[in-house]
Amino acid sequence: MDGADVDRAAAGALEADRRFVISLGGYALEIAGATLVTHEKVPVPRFNFVEAYGVGAERQTAFFERALDHYFQRALRPTFRVPEPVPGHLDAGLRRFGFAPRSSPLVLLLSTGERPDPLGPTVDVRPAIAGELDQVAAFWASERERPELRSALDVVLSHPNPHERLAALLARIGEEPVASALVYRHRDVAGIHAVATRPEARGQGAASAIVRYALERDPVGPGARYSIFADSPRLERRLGRLGFRPALSFRQYDLPAGAELAIPPVGPRTPPRWRPPRGGTGPRG
Repeated sequence: MDGADVDRAAAGALEADRRFVISLGGYALEIAGATLVTHEKVPVPRFNFVEAYGVGAERQTAFFERALDHYFQRALRPTFRVPEPVPGHLDAGLRRFGFAPRSSPLVLLLSTGERPDPLGPTVDVRPAIAGELDQVAAFWASERERPELRSALDVVLSHPNPHERLAALLARIGEEPVASALVYRHRDVAGIHAVATRPEARGQGAASAIVRYALERDPVGPGARYSIFADSPRLERRLGRLGFRPALSFRQYDLPAGAELAIPPVGPRTPPRWRPPRGGTGPRG
């Protein structure tokens, strides 16, 4: 693909990523310079993030006030995703509000369409059935969020909206479920989400087997272009061996666990920079 094709494919993948959260019960609010993706009943960073795409230095105060007020009123801790290279004023502003950048970027990867090697016999991957959704949700939701997520998965699996499909995948070694993932398709883009492996089963290829299964078997229907996020160079290299290539890179900023959910004062009030003319006679008819 040339640069324009990559840009279009990346934009479609980001839209599908937002739709994934929305379909599971969240919503997205567009403000100047960013989209606020929110899921009040599943208060995890993956479902509550600010996707910033263009905030000028002279408008950042209003941007931060609106974004932070939106989440803090709901007792949510958002993650900020800022495309790299991060503008200096946004980096300084986020740090001023207590947000710290993660050590590794978040990279959006797109499938090249190359099919990886066939699945090996060690790991058995298949779509989860209705009675296994609790097992799927347990891989990446705490006990508090699990019922809400399980119910949302059931709704989208059983009653998808037009132009969308969802598949929940489970990987087993023997009879034991060891890894899980969600594949969500919006129109012609399918994102692979929430790939998780039990700690005791890591290093046995279960996560790679799930991704390979999605690419090989098309669980959400044929003709989709696949995307996935990588949050470490090691994961990015592993996905590269499965036929993915980087398209966009973001720097993620998070609040420390002990940070107070409050917007600090912006400083002393200043007089307005613009005033209406005085002594005018009003508009002429």
